[in-house]
Order: sequence, then C-alpha cells, then structure tokens
Amino acid sequence: MDKILTLLDGSAYSESVCHHTAWIAKKLNASVEAMHVLGRREGAVSTDLSGALRLGARSALLEELSSLDEQRAKLAQAKGHAILEDAKNILDQDGVPLVNLRLRKGDLLDAVREIEDDIRAIIIGKRGEGADFATGHLGSNLERIVRTSKVPVFVASREFKPISRVLVAYDGSASAKVAIDRISTSPVFSDLDICVLCIDDSSAKAQATAEEAVAILRKANLEASFRVASGEPEEVLGKLVSEENFNLLVMGAYGHSRIRSLIIGSTTTAMIQTVKIPVLLYR
Repeated sequence: MDKILTLLDGSAYSESVCHHTAWIAKKLNASVEAMHVLGRREGAVSTDLSGALRLGARSALLEELSSLDEQRAKLAQAKGHAILEDAKNILDQDGVPLVNLRLRKGDLLDAVREIEDDIRAIIIGKRGEGADFATGHLGSNLERIVRTSKVPVFVASREFKPISRVLVAYDGSASAKVAIDRISTSPVFSDLDICVLCIDDSSAKAQATAEEAVAILRKANLEASFRVASGEPEEVLGKLVSEENFNLLVMGAYGHSRIRSLIIGSTTTAMIQTVKIPVLLYR
C-alpha cells in the first residue's frame, strides 16, 4: 500500500489538511503517516536568567527554571499527542483505512527525510500556527518543504471543498512534464475536469505547448481542455481561479518561462497567498 505524509501543527489549517489528506488517501488507496514535529526550542533548557544572584536565591531560581523546563517539555508532548489523536479521528471518520501517528522532536526537514523514500506525497497547510495573526505570510516550514522535497507537495487551503475542476499551469519545462505524466497515471485525477493553461506572449507557441500536454492527458482517457493567455502569471492564474471556480491548482516546481518565478522566486509566496484553493507542486 502506498503511503502519504501529512504534516500537522495544530493550526487553523490542520482540519483542512486532514480532509484533503483523506481525499487523496482514498483515491490512492494509501495509508497515512500523520506527523507532528516538536521544534528544538519546545521544552529546551531555558537561558540562565539568574544574573548576579548568589547563595540560596540563585540555587532556588535554577531549580525553578529546571522545573519549568520539564513542565514545558511535558506540555509540548501532550499537545503533540492531542494534535495527532484529533487528526486520526478526522481521518478515521473520513474513511482512511490505515493511519500511523508519528511524534518527532527536532528539525522538520530531518524528520521528513527519514521517511521520504517510502512516501508518495506530502500534504501541508499554507500557514502554520501563526495563521490567524500572520495572514501576510506563508508558513516557513511550507517554503522549506517545497524547496527540498523529492515528492509532490500538496498545499492545503484553509477550508476544504470538494475538488472537481483542476487548473494546470504548464510551460513545457521538465517539472511541468513530470506533472502531466503523474496526472495522466494517477487515480487522483481520474474523474476530474482538467484545464491546461499556458501563459506566453506568443499565442501560437502557447497553444502548441498546451496541446502537447492535453494530448497526453486525453490519451490516458482524462477529460482535458486547454487555455492560452498572456500577462503576468499570478494575475492570470488568480483571475481564472476566482472567476471560474477551479478547486485545485497544479504546477511544476521549476520551469523555464515566467511561471518559473512563481515557484523559485518571491512570487511563489504571492501566488499561493492569492489563490484560495489548494496548490499541488511537482518536481
């Protein structure tokens, strides 16, 4: 059975992450590895704040700080277990056949690398625990995962909605071709309406590039159409998504056209922030 990894932090996005994970897992008949990672600072030893205190006062303060450290570590672990148990309940209710819970401590990327060779995809929320007050920023862990992951990364939106229409941003690059190949063979897309979008100032070039991708999808018996457009990718994609009710945006993680800047430049953040739907990134 295939495995997919879902990363959970207890943020406002976590419930949506679980529902999206269940949707993918059932389509793939995959088990789920649900992971919460305690950062190195959670439960770490506090800085010595005793200053110039001497004699018994200093000893008492150090003992109290040590006790607080232990309490923080226990609370962090309890919170981690609670997050994972809540996730398992949601995944169970959504019909996922097998869920394995993983509580780890340390760096998130190190924890992911331990099992990355055994997983098919990663699901993560757009923002982390600061989602409610840091609305202008994506989660730092998301950006780190996207830049280093060897497997597709599904970036869940804050709210789960059924997925039926998919917009694929395609530029003919190596990673975009990987995305089309993976889509053509994946059960996830078997009953979805897929639209391939090419953005280029030359409409003839854009159409030829789009038709190349659509031919592969149609050969796999998928329902696929294409669009061509010119302009700034984030504006074109954002407008299409909002006006035509697409439920999922798919992109290659690297490209050779202006879409490239969406992923490896600062525009990546702007794009994922702009669209209110999930984004699936392939390498």
